[in-house]
Formats: sequence, structure tokens, C-alpha cells
Amino acid sequence: MTSEPKRILITGAAGQIGYALCPQVARGGMLGHNQPIILHLLDIPPAQASLEGVKMELVDAAFPLLKDIVISTDPEVACKDVDIAVMVGGFPRKGGMERKDVMAKNVAIYKSQAAALQSSAKPDVKVLVVANPANTNALILKENAPKIPNENVTCLTRLDHNRALGQIAERAKVAVTDVKNVTIWGNHSSSQYPDVNHGTVKGKPIREVIKDDEYLNKEFIETVQQRGAAIIKARNVSSAMSAASSACDHIYNWVNGTPKDTWVSMGVYSDGSYNAPKDIIFSFPVKCRGGKWEIVQGLKLDEFSKDKLKATGEELVEEKKLALKCLSEAS
Repeated sequence: MTSEPKRILITGAAGQIGYALCPQVARGGMLGHNQPIILHLLDIPPAQASLEGVKMELVDAAFPLLKDIVISTDPEVACKDVDIAVMVGGFPRKGGMERKDVMAKNVAIYKSQAAALQSSAKPDVKVLVVANPANTNALILKENAPKIPNENVTCLTRLDHNRALGQIAERAKVAVTDVKNVTIWGNHSSSQYPDVNHGTVKGKPIREVIKDDEYLNKEFIETVQQRGAAIIKARNVSSAMSAASSACDHIYNWVNGTPKDTWVSMGVYSDGSYNAPKDIIFSFPVKCRGGKWEIVQGLKLDEFSKDKLKATGEELVEEKKLALKCLSEAS
């Protein structure tokens, strides 16, 4: 077992996703089963009692890897010396709220938490933003924490990636481990493009195995795009277990690498690859090695795919404009 514990921040730790995420991280799901950890749990002051309850349960579970637990409602305290920050806390859209109102609330939250991370976290902290709008929240955090390297600020599209793997596995009647190299392009929203054109099932092209292009070009895409809404309709609450599991997958592969000849989807700072807009957080296919990610290059895109990438990119550019407007109005 590695002797030095890694410090992992979870914001919104008393909420649904945070509650699902804490035990998965404490059991080794995020950094591996030989890496001791210290959890730093942050939430807002009204959630203080609930936060203390989460800590009690973590103590009661007696996780061998969990060496200490820090709970706080002060971002500066919670961010102190963290190696990894999983930003789950955010302001959800409520009935009657305009998109701009939600963006303004989240811009304020992520501007504040960016400052705390920049001043208190490790200089090479790895950041994963989960709270929606995830891509743009991550961008706001990056813009307000210039000391954190651009490549260290990411957002969660691994949930969409895993949803796509699951749908193909069910359709092909195979284990999910038999499906590889689907891609989520763009925004973690209903404009995202789940792409199977380079994916395989047991080494064979997905389209060759499924033999139903109409399904793959319409129903499959819409199912993945709308899966979050379908879960809310079924459970009356948003995805928590799957979001927590996917956050663990995201960090695990980022830190420990992706398997040979396999890529995953991550929302990362765009360099303009595949004609995606630059200077936004955009989901690409990536391979990871040595704690770093790299966009997979050279994938051929048909016109259908190019149109989908263009649409999701345009949405992200509009979100960025709105977020920057909210930032300027708040300052």
C-alpha cells in the first residue's frame, strides 16, 4: 500500500451524488485499492448537520483506505492541499428559472471555488466538474484559477460515455466490457453527440454487429442524450449512483491510464481538434498515460458527425458568452 495518502475534495458532499460518491472513493474506486486517501468534504452552511452525518457513516463503514475526513463549509479550509477536486456542488435549475438566472448562480459559485482552489489546493490539483452546466462551470473555474494548468480542469462526460457503452451492450446482448471506443463529443447536454463510428463489439465494428443504422443514427443517440431526463422521470430524482461511478472512472483513468488501444470521453480544454471551437471545455475521445490526457487524433468524421459536432460546439460557444456576461455583470 502506498504510504502517503492522497487528499480528495468532494463539493456538495451532503447531496445525492456526494453521498453516493463518498463510499465509492473511500473503497478505492477512484484511485485504486492500494492508495490511502483523506476525504475533504465541502457543502453550504445549511447542510452542516447533513455533512456531519455523512462523516459519521464514513467512520462507521470502517474503510481501510480512508485515513482521515475533513468536513467544512469554508471552501478555503476544504481545499487545503487537495490533490484531486471533484466539484459536485452547484445550483440546480428550478421551476420558473430562466437559463441566465441559473448560469449567474453557478458563475458565482465557481468563481468563488476557483479562488479557493487556486490559493489552497496543490499546484497540480486535478479538477473534475460534475455539476451542470458542467462544461461551462469548468470553463468558469479555469478562467478564475489561472495558476491551475488548463489541462488540469475537466468536466464529466464519462457518464454519457458509460451510458453509450451500456446501450450498445444491451442491444448486442454482450457484456459491457466487450464494447469499446464509443465517443461523446461536445457538451454534457442534449446536444452532445454519442458516436459509435469507431467503436467495436468484441473487436468488430459496432455498426457491423448491430446492423441497424437507423437505430444507431436516431434512437440510440436520443436515448443517451435524454437518459438523465428518463431517470428523473422514473425516480423523481436525478442520476446519482451512475454519476458517482462515472466520476470515479474519469479520475481513475486520468491518474492510472487507459487500457491499450482504448479511449474514453472527457470534457477538456479545446485546442480546436476536429474543428471544435477553441477555448471552451469540449468532450473529446482521449487516451491517458502518466497522469496526463491526450486527444485521440486522426478519426475520420462523416458529414452527419461533422454536423453534430458543429451544433454542440455552437451551443457551448453560446453558453460561454452567457457565462462571461454574467461574470462581467457581477463584477
